[in-house]
Amino acid sequence: MIDTHCHLNFESYDTDRDEILARAQEAGVDRIIIPSIETTTCQDVLNLAHAHEGIYAAVGVHPNDTANFNEATLQAVDDFSHQAKVVAIGEIGLDYHWDDSPKDRQHAALEAQLTLAAQRELPVIIHNRESSEDIMDVLEAWIPMLPASLQARPGVLHSFSAPPEIADRALEAGFYLGFTGPITFKKADELRSIAARVPLDRILVETDGPFLTPHPYRGKRNEPSYIPYMVERLASLHRITTEEMASITTENAERLFNLPST
Repeated sequence: MIDTHCHLNFESYDTDRDEILARAQEAGVDRIIIPSIETTTCQDVLNLAHAHEGIYAAVGVHPNDTANFNEATLQAVDDFSHQAKVVAIGEIGLDYHWDDSPKDRQHAALEAQLTLAAQRELPVIIHNRESSEDIMDVLEAWIPMLPASLQARPGVLHSFSAPPEIADRALEAGFYLGFTGPITFKKADELRSIAARVPLDRILVETDGPFLTPHPYRGKRNEPSYIPYMVERLASLHRITTEEMASITTENAERLFNLPST
C-alpha cells in the first residue's frame, strides 16, 4: 500500500520517525509521498526521500504560505522539481478557511505552479478548503494546456471533502480523489456516499499525517501505519475485499505518480 500524502517531515515525527517507518512496513505500507508546504520544506522532504528507499517527494508552496510568493519562489520550486524522487508538484491549491494569504496571492501562486507542473510533466497535489468552485474553475482551465503525458493523470484532490458535484467535476477533468481519516468518522455519511461512487481506478488513500487520524485512533497523531483503516472502509463501500482495494489503490498511485511497481 502507498500513503500518498503524509507530512513525515513535521516536528511531531522527529522523536520516533524510524519507528513510524517500521510500523508502516509491518502494516503493509511500503511507500510514502511527502508533500512540501513551502520552499524550506522542499529540501526537508527531499532529504527524507533520498535517505529512504520507499519515500518520495512533492515540491510546491501551500496556499497558506503564498503571501510572499514571487518569481524567486517559483524558481526555487522549479529547481527542486528536477531532483530525483520528485513525483509531483504540491501541496498547492486554495484555502479560504484561514486568512494567511490574500486570495489574489493564492490564485497567482496556484496558476504559476500549475504552469510549472505542465512544463515539468508532473501531476499536482491539490489542497482545497472552502474554495471548491474557484479551484475547479482554475483546474478546468488548466487541463487543455497539459501535455499528452499528463492528460490522463493531471493530479489528485487530496483529502477530498467537497460536495458531490465537485467530485463529479474533478473526475470529469481526469483527477483522482484522495481519502483520509474522515472516511471512517461516524457522521461522514455524505463523504462515504461520494467515495462509494468514485470509479475504482481514481481512488487514492492517504493519511495527511499527522492530521485527520482515522477511527479508532481519532484524536491521536496520525501515521502511515493507519492506511489500512481507510482501505478497509473503502473496500466495504465498493463491496470488494480489503486485499483488492489495497491492490487497486496501490496501482492507482503508481500510475498517477509514475512510481515503479514493487
